[in-house]
Amino acid sequence: MTKLDQIIDANRRFVHPNAFPPLPKSPKKQIAIFTCMDTRLVDFLEPAMGLKRGEAKVIKNAGNTIVDPMSGAVIRSLVAGIFMLGVEEIFVIGHRDCGMADVDADSIKKKMLARGISPDVIDIHVPDLKQWLGVFSHPVHNVERVVKIIRCNPLIPDDVPVHGLLFCPNDGHLDIVVNGYTRESFAARVAEEDDSYIPTSSGCCC
Repeated sequence: MTKLDQIIDANRRFVHPNAFPPLPKSPKKQIAIFTCMDTRLVDFLEPAMGLKRGEAKVIKNAGNTIVDPMSGAVIRSLVAGIFMLGVEEIFVIGHRDCGMADVDADSIKKKMLARGISPDVIDIHVPDLKQWLGVFSHPVHNVERVVKIIRCNPLIPDDVPVHGLLFCPNDGHLDIVVNGYTRESFAARVAEEDDSYIPTSSGCCC
């Protein structure tokens, strides 16, 4: 049975008429979460935050990074959430042991070439593959950076708090990296036991 067949078969067994009450499009808790696509967070992060279906807008990508601060999909989704769906606060949530930390871009390129991706296509469209992938050295640094990018974006209203959190995919605990109300950064404290962390700023964000 193919993976597609498995999913369709599971769906047939899952669906029960009238079992799921309809929900509004707008998030009940009026928050948007921008986090990583890591599979360890599925059915784990939202419950760890006390959230249920229909209570938050969730945006995901590899490493919860922003590589295009103005026209990228993340900002577009946040703008839509704020102005169309009533989002009032944003939570940027990275996680410990993130696979996007220190990704070897050269190794990725070799794998792309081995799978038939044209080197000309790579050179033309993503000449700086490492930057395009959004590679970072430490998840705390990345959360702090992404919060600052969103907070300083002219398309995001100043009255929308942008929080930064770090999630543990093993036990589910959250640490505050940036308090979006006060704009105070706690990044150094969160990562104080990790010698690889190098703070990029201090005090308030933006």
